[in-house]
Amino acid sequence: MIRILLLSLIMMSCAWAQPLDRIVAVVNNEVLLESELEDLEFTIRKQLEQRDAATPPADILREQVLERLIMKRLQMQKAANIGVRVGDDALNAALTQIAANNSLSLRGFRDLLEEDGIDFIDFRESIREEMTINRLRKTVVEDKILVSDREIDGYLKTQEIQGGKEESYHLLHILVSVPDAAEPEEVQQAQQKLKKIQSLLDEGVPFSEVAAGYSDGQNALEGGLLGWRKKGELPSLFADVVPTLEVNEVSPTLRSGSGFHLVMVTEKKSEETHMVKQILASHILIKTNELTTDEDAKKRLLQLHERLLNGDDFAEMAKAHSDDTGSAIDGGSLGWTSPGVMVPEFEEKMNELAVNEISDVFKSRFGWHIIKIYDRREENMAEEFNRTQARAQIRKRKIEEDLENWLRQLRDEAYVEYR
Repeated sequence: MIRILLLSLIMMSCAWAQPLDRIVAVVNNEVLLESELEDLEFTIRKQLEQRDAATPPADILREQVLERLIMKRLQMQKAANIGVRVGDDALNAALTQIAANNSLSLRGFRDLLEEDGIDFIDFRESIREEMTINRLRKTVVEDKILVSDREIDGYLKTQEIQGGKEESYHLLHILVSVPDAAEPEEVQQAQQKLKKIQSLLDEGVPFSEVAAGYSDGQNALEGGLLGWRKKGELPSLFADVVPTLEVNEVSPTLRSGSGFHLVMVTEKKSEETHMVKQILASHILIKTNELTTDEDAKKRLLQLHERLLNGDDFAEMAKAHSDDTGSAIDGGSLGWTSPGVMVPEFEEKMNELAVNEISDVFKSRFGWHIIKIYDRREENMAEEFNRTQARAQIRKRKIEEDLENWLRQLRDEAYVEYR
């Protein structure tokens, strides 16, 4: 429902604002109307209020909103010029997914919007516009971004020099607050409370339970949970202490301007270790095509399945019958596979099987399958993981930089006249 309410805020202005025909700007050969400006300004104000964020002065906010409208219009014009558009099928699929995310049918989602006074056609077109701009940016910027192995090597080398391969710590925290300019009696009361807390911890009461009952921290009700923090993300007060703690060890009392602190490390992990559960499996695939119907493919595979259960060799059967030519030559072997490599229905079936077990016949988007599991293991994929992460970080940075440059160029080359 939170998402629905947010969508409602985005579109409410379409129902409430009085449309005005005064032109506020000309963008190339198109006009922006004051009604559009009022609608978007109303929406942004509501979003700021929802986040309890400070609202800029009215004149500054209006300038910012107008510039946002101009940039949106320029991008839609560019999309039209180079043929980037979103058809009804893609739009309907996106709307259906939005509805599903809110546990609603598309019809139910439409009814809910209309109950909130939101015109569904306007909402639909706003989603089309958002999708169009995303496709445009992908076409003109994202699809052109390349990340070389040399860049990845350089990135990882820099991280190593800067100590980027560091441990992360899962932390719990207790705060006994002391007021600013506290009187001696207030400090003494805080110290007495701290002694009580330390006594409970010494008795073996779980840290999270003590935090929930005695901590003055914002996360007290969550058991003092601070979550995972890398060394560079630790509060400066903890930075020198946390790395020296063993798992489940409580720190000495730390004093800051806000009071007395205790911190405990519940887990540690190193970025150099990334354990992945892998499966060694083989399969036999029968595809459907113009000559082989879905029913025929299943029937054929059921016959092979019966032979396997009666003792025929899986590898020989795969070589002779599998339509996956890439793996058939190796007896159907898929090698060691990591999570996320196979399509979901295939991976789900692999995860259900024990070592040396043969699956029943099942269907994926590629056809009908039988799987045999040969082994399972946990493998440290740290190097592959770190390179994948490095590639993603470099790509993200390049996209942000190139998108900023492209938008600036788009704006500089446009004719914009303010009215």
